Amino acid sequence: MLLASLVFVPFIASLIAASMPQDARNREFWLAAGVAVYGIIALISLYPEMSEGTVLREGFDWLPAQGLYFLLRMDGLAWIFGLLVLVIGLLVVLYARYYMSPNDPVPRFFSFLLAFMGSMLGVVLSGNLVQLVVFWELTSLTSFLLIGYWHHRADARRGARMAFTVTATGGLCLLAGVLVLGHIVGSYDLDIVLAASELIRSHDLYLTALLLIALGALTKSAQFPFHFWLPHAMAAPTPVSSYLHSATMVKAGVFLLVRLWPALSGTPEWTWIIGGAGVCTLLIGAFIAIFQHDLKGLLAYSTISHLGLITVLIGIGTPLAMVAAIFHILNHATFKASLFMAAGIIDHETGTRDMRILSGLRHKLPITATLAIIASAAMAGVPLLNGFLSKEMFFAETLQVGGDHNWWLSIAAVAMGMFSVAYSLRFISIFFGRQADDLPRDPHEPPRWMRFPVELLALTCLVVGVAPAISIGPILDLAVTASLREHTPRYDLATWHGWNLPLLMSIIALFGGIALYAILRWRFNLRERTRAPLLSHFNGAQAYETAMQSLTRAAEWLVRRLGTSKLQKQMLMLILMLLAVPLLLAGPPPDWTVLPQEGFDPLFAGIWLIGGGCAVAAAWMAKYHRLTALVLVGGTGIVTAATFLWLSAPDLALTQLMVETVTTVLLLLGLRWLPPRIESAEMQAIASRRDWTRRALHMIIAVAGGMAMAVLTYAVLVHPASDTIASFFLLNALTGGGGSNVVNVLLVNFRAFDTMGEITVLAIVALTVYALLRRFRPAPDSAEVPQQQLHAFDPASRQTPAEQADSGYLAVPGIYLRTLLPFMGVIAAYFFMRGHNLPGGGFVAGLIFAVAILVQYMLAGATWVEAHITLRPHRWLGAGLLLAGLTGLGSWAFGYPFLTTHTAHLHLPVLGELHVPSAFVFDLGVFAVVVGTTMLMLVALAHQSLRAHKKAGEQAADAAASAANGGAL
Repeated sequence: MLLASLVFVPFIASLIAASMPQDARNREFWLAAGVAVYGIIALISLYPEMSEGTVLREGFDWLPAQGLYFLLRMDGLAWIFGLLVLVIGLLVVLYARYYMSPNDPVPRFFSFLLAFMGSMLGVVLSGNLVQLVVFWELTSLTSFLLIGYWHHRADARRGARMAFTVTATGGLCLLAGVLVLGHIVGSYDLDIVLAASELIRSHDLYLTALLLIALGALTKSAQFPFHFWLPHAMAAPTPVSSYLHSATMVKAGVFLLVRLWPALSGTPEWTWIIGGAGVCTLLIGAFIAIFQHDLKGLLAYSTISHLGLITVLIGIGTPLAMVAAIFHILNHATFKASLFMAAGIIDHETGTRDMRILSGLRHKLPITATLAIIASAAMAGVPLLNGFLSKEMFFAETLQVGGDHNWWLSIAAVAMGMFSVAYSLRFISIFFGRQADDLPRDPHEPPRWMRFPVELLALTCLVVGVAPAISIGPILDLAVTASLREHTPRYDLATWHGWNLPLLMSIIALFGGIALYAILRWRFNLRERTRAPLLSHFNGAQAYETAMQSLTRAAEWLVRRLGTSKLQKQMLMLILMLLAVPLLLAGPPPDWTVLPQEGFDPLFAGIWLIGGGCAVAAAWMAKYHRLTALVLVGGTGIVTAATFLWLSAPDLALTQLMVETVTTVLLLLGLRWLPPRIESAEMQAIASRRDWTRRALHMIIAVAGGMAMAVLTYAVLVHPASDTIASFFLLNALTGGGGSNVVNVLLVNFRAFDTMGEITVLAIVALTVYALLRRFRPAPDSAEVPQQQLHAFDPASRQTPAEQADSGYLAVPGIYLRTLLPFMGVIAAYFFMRGHNLPGGGFVAGLIFAVAILVQYMLAGATWVEAHITLRPHRWLGAGLLLAGLTGLGSWAFGYPFLTTHTAHLHLPVLGELHVPSAFVFDLGVFAVVVGTTMLMLVALAHQSLRAHKKAGEQAADAAASAANGGAL
């Protein structure tokens, strides 16, 4: 369970952080830091197994019939990426503790950050490809929340939408690619996929799978042509930017490519697709970075370029290139995280990130300046720093690819190196020159612990650059061995390899970059340029916005052509299609099948005629007589319940009857807030001949549609039953589910996952309705208390509903219904307890108990009920979902599939043997959700009445005063 805890503990902590108060700044920090520290300790404890080459696996059955298992898998590559996510995450949490303003909603920040951490760990540790895609999309969702954290800013909302649209679309492509890959191999298990490399590369669908998976990886890692979203993600708080760019979001794409390298690489298609995208990206990102004026913007484009470098190495695909790629992933994480944090310190202390304003900061921020210069030098590839080592390995691999005749990739690598030196010098330049005197704030060094993460990361750059074999060698070897397996090459992490071509390329890049920066700064006035030459004409973000606007315009055109704002026309099109499609499928009339007529029962037909009459009458009365229509609809529901009972489905009949009761009462409460009915004078308006023709045509179509549905239903009912799964449930309900009521066993055992989804949707709907009704304000003409409740001579008009039920004309019914409440509670408990063997269950019991609460509201009003009964429907919802979820997790804990039922046989002194299935707890969760849902909507509607009754007293007093004045006159 250790691997499972690494993934799920951050999600649990995310929920805890979200529930903390606004001023719990330190508690939230300690919670997030504790989660990261726990993960780091857990990973360190696994180092001996990783050093031996052991692959740890923890799995639970997910959908075993479909070959899907929730599988967590840790090898050396997953170990080092997990450690990277957690160590950088811990430093970001410490940094954010001092960076975030006290006015920011810090609980939301740490909640999103922890959920993002858990999502990344899920991607890294997934041993099942479909499961990996699930966590992959979770990273897109949580990054959307983090980028849009300051949602009051337009740039944050725009950047979050752009990032989510691009990465989520890539995630859909990745899902399709994974499905194709699973089809080729016959399994989604990562170990099986990695072992089937020859089968995959020789298959006809190899290129399809490669293209789809590459789209997923390249969009996530912001590779050309999808690189445009990353700079706009800079609207996020700097701790988020530091985390996204160094160890998490954008590294997920290159991690996936490294992970699937054994299965997909080794073909020209792999080299051209992956390597080609990387070459374009590393040049474009590095060149545009030089001309940025925002510190974070420069770092964003430099991230794009370095990710392109890693992608090129993966595209080259040789074992030594993969070693260099993994090494640069680690190096980039250290210097890029420290640079973003340094940029955040500068912004935090000066109030600006504009490099045209910033200068001479070494005087006020000497320590921060030193740290930023070290990290920038590592980014530029200066010797004795970690970036130099991996960049020199990159140069060496480009020489191997091109050979003696093709130098284009080597030239591109040197050009990228020159650009990286130039933009690193641009970043460093803010610390030199004349001290700026027009800054928004007077800068000073940040708090000691806010600077500590930058110090630690800068020290790492130095240590790795000076002694790589000792400091990073053993850890790097774990990832390389796990990724390359039998292809692991011999390599040497030495600072000095003698005079060779890669060293010469590094020297050319270093001094060429210095010369390029000097020329751009003094000859081409770099500080005044607002856009990059040449490439500014190719704006990916603008192309994205244009595409989104085109889609919006196309959708609006389709709505204008095919849609209508009138419900009647929409229903007309639906019914016409309902009639046309079956006729087209049935063929000419001679081919139609004659339905059998035996088994016709006049009594059953009479019941249906009553139900049909109620439905037609309700439709006729709905426009002008709403209450009558509601009663008639209730009659249709009762006929439906009687139909279920007739067809030997007592569970469905009982459920339908209770749903009809609750729905009718809630609709009755809702009708109160609709606008008044149309006046009788308007009702008597004479319709034209055109109106009568239209109505007649619509009636004919409606009747034809209804008859078509009736015939279709009848055809299904009388169709000879083929082999069905009904016999399976009938035979296994008692032995496999521990109950003889097949319907209830089906809901809480065999199809428990479906039921859990349904109660989750039910809870979401209840919360949505509650939120909408809280903001709902009725129209002025329906907000007033009805006139019949304001009659001066009616004693009820001078009493509140609570007074009416206590001592008014409803005193006797009040006593009766209050006595009825515990009685109905007992009935609800009775139906709940017997549900596994007889008609009943959690859903029916919940509705019965909800009706008991409903009648109290109807009689005494919201004020009296809430003064005497503590409801808290939100807690009912939460407790119900929690019970249902814990039931499923409990089966996982014992090694069984999610929501597997276990029946315990208890021997009690008085009661004897008692069978208690775990589905009992799940059904209790269903009961709680149903009660909570009903009460939540009831409370929302009842509180509308509270506002109305506050006015009622004022209106009644005015009416009484007017009557008294009239009598005196």
